[in-house]
Amino acid sequence: MIDHSLLNPSVTDDDVKKGCREALQYGFAAVVVNPSHVPLVTQELKHSTVKVCSVISFPFGLSTTASKTYEARTALEQGADEIDIVMNFSALKSGHSEFVLSDIKGVVQEARRTQRKVVKVILENCYLTENEKREACQLAVQAGADFVKTSTGFGKSGATIEDVRLMREVVGPKFGVKAAGGIRTLEQVLQMIEAGANRIGASASVSIIESLKS
Repeated sequence: MIDHSLLNPSVTDDDVKKGCREALQYGFAAVVVNPSHVPLVTQELKHSTVKVCSVISFPFGLSTTASKTYEARTALEQGADEIDIVMNFSALKSGHSEFVLSDIKGVVQEARRTQRKVVKVILENCYLTENEKREACQLAVQAGADFVKTSTGFGKSGATIEDVRLMREVVGPKFGVKAAGGIRTLEQVLQMIEAGANRIGASASVSIIESLKS
């Protein structure tokens, strides 16, 4: 259930390779990287069940739709299995719901061009009101995405139990909910799962699993 996040802008190739080895050792769901690291992760994870995930328009979500779709297409062509796109939350807060829907749809359609690839929509809840969170979840579902995700981990705060519960309530039992941002302990992971998350994004993945084992 854990996406092993390697998104710090200072990570080196060696850091990425180490993260891939950890993902293989611990059986993580995916390794999440910025687009330029996708080819390296694809190479390191070949012939394994661990997915390659690339973030898109990260961490602000303010790229144009054309930029987002091109970035997603490139990542997919280079081996990405999953796409975590940052929603344009500025547009949502400005009342441009149709634009937000179209923006997400553009990436979803790109991910469906040849075969079905998973798309997670990062809402960045710390900047949204409750009504905006509800609307964002509804737009992600309407756009045909697979998951809604709480946070980038680079905003003013990360995942909360309350947000996960709210997201699960809005999207229903079959849609994906990913909790990410500030999750560093086993206790937090279990709380997020209990609240309704079925995927966890963390950079402290190894220490979390080691805590579980002990």
